[in-house]
Order: sequence, then structure tokens, then C-alpha cells
Amino acid sequence: MPTVALLTAGRLLHFELAVAYEIFGNPPREATGGWYDVMLCGPGPVQVGPFMVEPDHGLERAVDADLVIVPACADVDEPLPVELVDAVRAAHASGARVASLCTGAFVLGAAGLLDGRRATTHWAHAAELSARHPLASVDPDVLYTDNGSVLTAAGKAAAVDLCLHLIHLDHGAAVANSVARRLVMAPHRPGGQAQFVSTPVQATGDHMLTQLLAWVQQRLDQPLTVTDMARKANMSPRNLGRQFRAVIGQTPIQWLLIQRVRRAQELLEATDKSVEAVAVATGMGTATTLRRQFKRIVGVPPDSYRRSFHSTGAA
Repeated sequence: MPTVALLTAGRLLHFELAVAYEIFGNPPREATGGWYDVMLCGPGPVQVGPFMVEPDHGLERAVDADLVIVPACADVDEPLPVELVDAVRAAHASGARVASLCTGAFVLGAAGLLDGRRATTHWAHAAELSARHPLASVDPDVLYTDNGSVLTAAGKAAAVDLCLHLIHLDHGAAVANSVARRLVMAPHRPGGQAQFVSTPVQATGDHMLTQLLAWVQQRLDQPLTVTDMARKANMSPRNLGRQFRAVIGQTPIQWLLIQRVRRAQELLEATDKSVEAVAVATGMGTATTLRRQFKRIVGVPPDSYRRSFHSTGAA
């Protein structure tokens, strides 16, 4: 059972710590292959938002963890606990994946883990992170970054996205989607999506894109175009593009391609369909197109992805 160490040192924000504990500490029914052993690791009681939190273990236990999560610091101008920075550096040197949530990236930076790597944090603190760690490539416009052993997330909701991304890597799309459903949120967003957009997503079901998105999701096996989507939404393709960029932060075609690839991931994990059949079932048309788009978005070819995530006893 892989171990997850949630580090509690210094003053922390409670949202990011609570989210990580909720996600990694509660296995979904679909996780039949085991889950995570979650530990709270810190030097002693710490202030987390309005609460006091007592860790289960000392920071030294983080060195042996498989995954180390560094929650958000309450104030980036306060000195970082030296023992926290040392624990993060030692854990990474021992082979752990280290992930920061929101301003936790400042701890990773102090440990030297961001040098030469892409990183992000809450957009309001991105300039300061870049100024303190000029060897890091700080991107204020993405939800999260994944450098393999070092991962960083922007603020609040993006922390959820990164946690779901990690579960997706470890357990596959079906389990990650199950966790997302338990949290009453959509499946995790790609890390390259914008941190914020000019118009917030409507919480009610009466936004002009709500029915369109559901309509498209039910027809991913069909050769839909932006013109088809605009016609269904009763607006011009140009107006549709403006709405997508304002509400979702992507163009219609970018969003559509990602939905097709996500559906392909599910089919590769849960079925024995050939890559050619998956291409047809996701509206990609040909295996060549699927392989090209899949590798561009996921980072590996469909065949490699299936070898890593294919479920036993697939339908």
C-alpha cells in the first residue's frame, strides 16, 4: 500500500490540507487494487486555518513516503520552517514524488526542487515565486504542472485537479472519475487549462452551453465539427468560440478533442477494443489520428497507456 505524507508545519491554509486528506484518505469502491496509507507528518501541533491539527508522525516519516503533499502556506512572507524544507528535500532524494498545493510551491522552491522545472502556484503569488526562484520556469496560467517526481498546483480548486491527476496516474481514469463524482465535481481538468477565465462557469443548468456540452458528450462517436456545435447551440461559430473561451477557457475544438481523448482513456482501460475500434468509438476516425492526438494530450501512445492502466477482466 503506497504511503502519502501530508506535511503539517508552519501556519497552513485549511482547504488544501482538508482536500488532500479527503481524496487520498477515502478509497472509492472502484479501487479494488488497494488504496493509500495517509499520514499527517509534522513537528507538533500546527495552526491550520481556524483549527489546531495534531500530526500522527514526525517529519522524518516523510522520507520513507511514496508521495509527499505540501499544503498551502498561510503567509508566503513568513519564514519557512527549516525542518519542513529539509524533509521535502530528503523525501525527494529518497525517491518520493513531491507535490505542492497552492503556495506550498514556495517550500519546494526553498528545497531546490523547482530549479530547471516548470512550476505554478496561485496566480496572485506567481511573480513572487519566480522572483525568489529564478531558475524555475513559473507559469501563472496553468492549473498544475507535472515534472514526474515534482508536481505543483495553483490555488484551491486546482489542488483538487492535481490530486485527481495523481489518482488517475496511479489507478486510472475510472477510479479518478469515481472520486470526482463523490466530490460532486466534473472529472479532473487538464493541467494546461487556464487558472481563471473572464466569465465564471454558471452553477445553474440554464447556461447556454450546459445542454450543448451534454449533447456533445453523448455523441463523441460522431464526426462533430464546430459548425455542428454552433448550429445546435443556435449561434454562430464565432460567438460559440467566444462563449467557450469565456466560460471554459478553451476553444470548442480543444475541448472536443480532450473529451474524445478522455473517452478513449476509459475504453483503453476498461475494454479490450482495438485501437482502431477505440478511434471509431471516440469520433477520431482512424487509429493514426487517435495515436497522434492521444500522445499530444496524454503524453504516451494509446498502446503504452493500455499496458499501464488496462483493468483485469475487462469487458
